[in-house]
Amino acid sequence: MAQSVEVSVLIPLYNEAETIAALYQQVTEVMQPSGRSFEILFVDDGSTDAGPAILANLAAKDPRLVVIRLRRNFGKAVALDTGFRQARGRVVVTLDADLQDDPTEIPRLLAALERGYQLVNGHKQIRHDPWHKVWPSRLFNGLVRLLTGIPFWDFNCGLKAYSAEVTRRLHLYGELHRFIPVLVHAMGFAMVEMPVRHHPRRHGRSKYGPARLYKGFFDLLTILLTTRFATRPLHLFGGVGLGLGAAGLLILGYLTLLWFHGSGPIGTRPLLFLGMLLLMVGVQLVGVGLLGELLLHTRATNAFPYAIESIQRDGSGAEPPVCDRLDERHRG
Repeated sequence: MAQSVEVSVLIPLYNEAETIAALYQQVTEVMQPSGRSFEILFVDDGSTDAGPAILANLAAKDPRLVVIRLRRNFGKAVALDTGFRQARGRVVVTLDADLQDDPTEIPRLLAALERGYQLVNGHKQIRHDPWHKVWPSRLFNGLVRLLTGIPFWDFNCGLKAYSAEVTRRLHLYGELHRFIPVLVHAMGFAMVEMPVRHHPRRHGRSKYGPARLYKGFFDLLTILLTTRFATRPLHLFGGVGLGLGAAGLLILGYLTLLWFHGSGPIGTRPLLFLGMLLLMVGVQLVGVGLLGELLLHTRATNAFPYAIESIQRDGSGAEPPVCDRLDERHRG
């Protein structure tokens, strides 16, 4: 019978050979005195450097070390999702492999989970990165905070702690790892953000370039659609469509009044084409919203990933819902 694991430390990496040994040593030094049973999962996202060989040597010496190697570079979201599927711990802690996240923060994250939270998100208050990474990140975090209403300041911090129930329900792909707190909040789990230490990067280079900005913007639209408007697409498309359609009708009404008052022909005015365009686009968006509602109605059972915390019947104590017990039985 496999030994039960309390904490799974999950580390996705890509071409970080210079930091692997030091990071493994730091995590081990933090976890061993805690008295908790733990495992360390390195998810190698298709590295092409000496990292796989280093991981193989470490795994041969320590049975608590699990090495998962993906066939090619799929991205951080897939690496995290793979690690979540393989983690055996009741609690999962994630951190980046570049030594900028501080493993000594792990006990603080675990203590916050014990206070009843299901997600603890790190906040790099003092960030040791170049300005061209810091300021776009602050702008992006501010936009996510404004549009989602979640009062977090560092949505994409790699240092996080999760309950296993949260990781079972998350499904990450594309660039959705940037919005994990938004996804967790949409499912109704309790979460908190706490400040953590951040270190300058001493080895290698960042794997993210300017392209992350426009990708992040489109992913934000995806997140808003699949969480905030997942069960009411007509509110999104219909609202925008009604606004555009109303603007188009006002323009066309204004031109109609000009025509009745004999202010000249209106057929050659650019304003006429703008009004017609706004009206047509508005009608189309309302139609898209109605189609979304129709599809949602026909597939209502899979419309939204809600989560039940517990069920209490006949005066007995609260117990996990049947779906969670089944998840646990079929897990891994």
